[in-house]
Order: sequence, then structure tokens, then C-alpha cells
Amino acid sequence: MARDVPAFDAQHPPAQDLMDDCVHCGFCLPSCPTYLLFGEEMDSPRGRIYLMREGLEGESLTDAMVRHFDLCLGCLSCVTSCPSGVQYEKLIAATRQQVERRYERTRYDRIFRKLLFRFLPYPTRLRALASTLRTYQALGIQSAFRKSRLRELLPARLRAMEGLTPEPPPHSPPLPVLIPPHGKRRRRVAMLTGCVQRVFFPHVNAATARVLAAEGCEVVAPHGQGCCGALSLHAGREQEAMTFARRTIDTFEAAGVENVVANVAGCGSAMKDYGYLLRDDPTHAGRAQNFAVKVRDASELVHELGPAAIRHPLPLIAAYHDPCHLAHGQKIRAAPREVLRTIPGLTLREIRESEICCGSAGIYNLIEAEPAARLGERKALNVLETGAQLLVTGNAGCLLQIRASLNRMRKQLPLTHPMQVLDASICGEPVTTLTR
Repeated sequence: MARDVPAFDAQHPPAQDLMDDCVHCGFCLPSCPTYLLFGEEMDSPRGRIYLMREGLEGESLTDAMVRHFDLCLGCLSCVTSCPSGVQYEKLIAATRQQVERRYERTRYDRIFRKLLFRFLPYPTRLRALASTLRTYQALGIQSAFRKSRLRELLPARLRAMEGLTPEPPPHSPPLPVLIPPHGKRRRRVAMLTGCVQRVFFPHVNAATARVLAAEGCEVVAPHGQGCCGALSLHAGREQEAMTFARRTIDTFEAAGVENVVANVAGCGSAMKDYGYLLRDDPTHAGRAQNFAVKVRDASELVHELGPAAIRHPLPLIAAYHDPCHLAHGQKIRAAPREVLRTIPGLTLREIRESEICCGSAGIYNLIEAEPAARLGERKALNVLETGAQLLVTGNAGCLLQIRASLNRMRKQLPLTHPMQVLDASICGEPVTTLTR
């Protein structure tokens, strides 16, 4: 609800000089998912910048103003399309932390968001939740519930959460602290095992470690590592994100590595921005900048090293989906495609509207269920249009979002991570390990 106080305080408000870079040319409009959905100027990047400027001039945070900020996915497609180089990612991040501190949300909204952040950044809590979920699914309760009319009685957010729920994998041991390279060591790297990734996609972590080792990397998976802070940062929880960032830096500095590898696009993007996030920190500012330059996406590093391990044929047709925080946040588009093209027999197809977000966007598909579902269906239809046998994407959130969209459409298509595809090729596994 609105209060008769200025929208922003002095703690990292959106910067005037960054807003002044916007010349309102409109090149961002066709790339903005919410503008495509709603056709509303204030749901476009330049419209939101106009609202930020009003906030700097002393206007209050009205319900309408906050709604336009909340509807932004933070996908950063506008950053890629902007000819003026507007750093919208910094503007929306600054605005979101102001909103989270200074705007009074409804009681239901506050409780829902608080519950999400009580679990999502904490692997131990997520693991306990996954155990309960495993029982819920094993007893057939989930299947029966999804077929019943009771599901439609749930609030939209809970319905979205239920639809996005992944199937917990069988229990798997954590990665060894040290994985030796195959042959001569080319690089010593540390691997972020993540939060949701560690609990629900440990097989992706295992595949990533095997690929890195096969390509000559000595892989360190530090015990005691926690959340990198990506979800908190993208949700405007700045102080929480800074705490996670400091802990991550402390943990990985002790590993003594040349690179820190992430296999989740959102995590890699956040870690590459640590220098900016901790720019005022007296103990971590310089360390954060040094850390950030060491961060690599897994596909980025494999591409950078060049192939060392033999690739065995995988005769299949795959479509590659660009995670927004990889393509727009980290400017990495070619590397994953080039890595996949080193696999004999694999045909790679492009997805129409590849620059448009699938609707995942951190916690967006849980908070803004309706527009996220529309974007998810749009992406799923474009994926199916390719006629691919497999969808490949380097972000856990995108995988869950597109899978949920396909399920709602009663369509089946295997989804996997680029490192899983490369791992199958290097290990000489059959195509059926990916497509079954």
C-alpha cells in the first residue's frame, strides 16, 4: 500500500546517470516479455525507468508503481536489445531492494515470500522437504490430486508451486571434495553445487564434474558451501544476498582455484556481479571483484578449454533453450551451442523467439503465476515447433518451467542440461539415456 513518503531512500537507489542513458527509443519493446503480454507502456523497460525517475523525484511507492516493478521478470532481454547500452539490470536490482525495504505488501504476500526464502536457499531444509515430497509422490497422492478438481481450488500461487514440483531423484552421495583430472591437469577449478540444483538435480552436478575431469580439470567441490545469493538478489533481498555472497567468497577463496564453475545460469550471473553487489563492503569489495573474474559457466569453461576427451556419436535432434541469465546476463550464447556441436551425430535446432523468457525468472513463476504460465506455454509451443527429440537448457528453473508447461499441455519431451548431453557422449552412453 502507498505511503506519503518518497519512494527511495539513500541506500543504493536507482542511479540517475544510468537512467539518463535511456533515450526512449523503443528498441526494448519487442524483446520485453511483459510488454508483449500486456501491451502496456509502464510494463516495458523504458516505462519502468520513467517510474524510477518519478521515485527519485520524490513520488511515493504507490501500489500501481510497485505492481509494474513486480511484473518485470528481470530477464535482461532489454539489455541485449538496447542500442544505448542502458544498464537496466542495475536499475531494476536497485529498485527491487528499495521496494522490499520500503513498501508494505499484503499479509499473504509477505508470508508467502518469507516461506519461500525459509526453504529455497537452504539445501538441508530443501532435502527434508524433498523427503516428504518423495512420499507424497510414491503413494500416488500427487497423481490423484492433479486429476481431481481440488487442484483448481488452490490459490494460483500454490497451484503453480504444485505444478512446478520436480520428482526428487534417488538419494545420491555428495560430490567428493576432490576429483582428479583425466590425464594431464589443464585447470584447477571449484564447482558450485547450488541449492535447488544440489537437492533436485544432483545428477547434473555429477555429470558436470565428470565432464570437467574428462576435459583435464582438477575439480574441487568445497564442503560447507551454501547458497550463492542469486534468488535473494533477484528478489530484492539485498542484505541477504550480500551475506550469502560473502560466505561464498570466503569458502571458495580457501579452495585455491583458477576458476569457479556454475552450471546454473542464474547462479553464475549473480556471482559474476559480486563486485558490484559488494562495492561498498570494506572487507570484501576487492575480494569480490577478484572472485567475479574467476567465475565461469560450465559450458563457457569447456568451450574455453577446447575438447580433450573423445566424443562418441549421439544421433539425435536437440533444441537448445537460452536461459536469460546466460544469454542476456552473461552474454553467453555461442559457447553452449559450440560445445554441443562437438558431439558427432547431434543436430541442433534453434527455437523461435529464443530471446523471450520462458517465465521462470527465479521465483517469478511462483509469485506471478498467471503471466509466467502464459510465457511458459508460449515457450513450450515454440520448442515443440522445432520437432526436436530433446530440449537442452543450462538452468534448473527453465527446465522446471518448460516441463510444467508441457505437462499442462499434455505433451512429453525429455529435458536435460548441456553437461548431461556432453557427459553421455564422452562416456559412450546410448541416446536412450537422454530420451527415455
